[in-house]
Amino acid sequence: MSLTKAQAQKIASGLKPETRAFIAGSFRDASDGATFATINPATGETLAHVAHSTGSDVDRAVVAARRTFDDGAWSRAAPEGRKAVLLKLADLVREHREELAVLESLDSGKTITDCLHEIGNEVPTFFQWYAELADKSFGKVAPTGEENLALIVKEPAGVVGLVLPWNFPLLMAAWKLAPALAAGCSCIVKPAEQTPLTALRLAELAREAGVPDGALSVLPGLGETTGQAIGRHPDIDIVSFTGSTEVGAYFLRYAGESNLKVIGLEMGGKSPFIVLDDADLNDDLIEHAAMSAFWNGGQNCSANMRQLVDATLVEDFAERVIARAKNFFVGDPLDPETSIGAMVTAEHQDRVMSYIGKGKAEGARLLTGGDAFGPGCFIQPAVFADLTPDMTISREEIFGPVLGILPVKGMDEALQIARDSEYGLHASVFTRDIDRAIHMARRLPCGTVSVNGFSEGNVTTPFGGYRKSGSLSRDNGAEAMDQYLQTKTIWICTSQPGAA
Repeated sequence: MSLTKAQAQKIASGLKPETRAFIAGSFRDASDGATFATINPATGETLAHVAHSTGSDVDRAVVAARRTFDDGAWSRAAPEGRKAVLLKLADLVREHREELAVLESLDSGKTITDCLHEIGNEVPTFFQWYAELADKSFGKVAPTGEENLALIVKEPAGVVGLVLPWNFPLLMAAWKLAPALAAGCSCIVKPAEQTPLTALRLAELAREAGVPDGALSVLPGLGETTGQAIGRHPDIDIVSFTGSTEVGAYFLRYAGESNLKVIGLEMGGKSPFIVLDDADLNDDLIEHAAMSAFWNGGQNCSANMRQLVDATLVEDFAERVIARAKNFFVGDPLDPETSIGAMVTAEHQDRVMSYIGKGKAEGARLLTGGDAFGPGCFIQPAVFADLTPDMTISREEIFGPVLGILPVKGMDEALQIARDSEYGLHASVFTRDIDRAIHMARRLPCGTVSVNGFSEGNVTTPFGGYRKSGSLSRDNGAEAMDQYLQTKTIWICTSQPGAA
């Protein structure tokens, strides 16, 4: 699945994106008429002015969501009915994958190659997987004596707010929407203000697929207004948030100051890429090292920028990683030859560049890259050597195309440094010894540990973090659907045997 640059540009020229909020089955302006600009980060040009949803708009969406939930049009529909709708939505995403991919590339700066892969493959797979799970999730009968019957049933939790990040706009919408809709919840989606356009288009497709009015609303807006209104709303039962640890803490506070709603968090990371002394330093390992740091321009919560390499391998590793980094082509996201697109905003580009400056100032040695250029928000992938565990770039999440090599002496030191982080989302371990691999994996406080490859798993495996990377909630897998279901016990007192 691919597009030439000319084909992508032709699709882009014909796009007329929806910019109004989607509430109760129809598009409408914000209640006060306010808008905000969404910018193409590759050019700096304004793509559209999008409705800035207010607290009144959130209220309106919640009223519609609660009414639909209570009426049972979606929440009490036969699971096979929800399954059929979500399967149709998966097909519609596949049908419109090129349009959606170009729209996402323009809005986010992501490469058209990545957008086509995510939207053509992963997004519909999530809707399809949870559609198939919808009629296979059920409760239990607890063991009791004959005088009672105890039923443990699963019921949709209610109205949920789904707050999305900007780095994988439509994919994260699918991660959250698919299990929540499959469970029978009514959903209110707030896309990131930097990337609202594909979520609004998805709302149109969901309506076409048969999602009832009110079961899905999409409210574009800023975090401090629309996001806070969702977090504080007294009639929202669950909020699932993916984004920064700082904002995740706000949602916990909002819940505590409102109705104690359930908060699911998937947040930042400072994930280690660990190369032990017995690892096979082949082309495959180097490719994983480079992609773990530079994929999506490093704008990835599980990016393995912190690369802990045994001192006996550092020199060879650095030389080969530098060569690979120099082969990344940074430029026009609509060009299929582009490896790394634009940073999402000029402000984010400045933030990443400030970290590169801190790395130099604190004594890390810049081996290649690290230059910003325009027009647009571009950064050449940077490789640092001679990191120490206390450096800023060793400890704080950069969220940009920066790879840092930190020499370690043996497995124990690698484990010690890897564990010395306030985050715990992901780790990669490379070794030819399965015992060492399992030893490391069991002792790394991370939600996902990938062995001999950089991978986040797939739709079947839970994804989430420890420590400041998240909470006990998980995206993906059956557990993701479980968090949108409430468990209820129905205790029935039956007649005694032989009673009249």
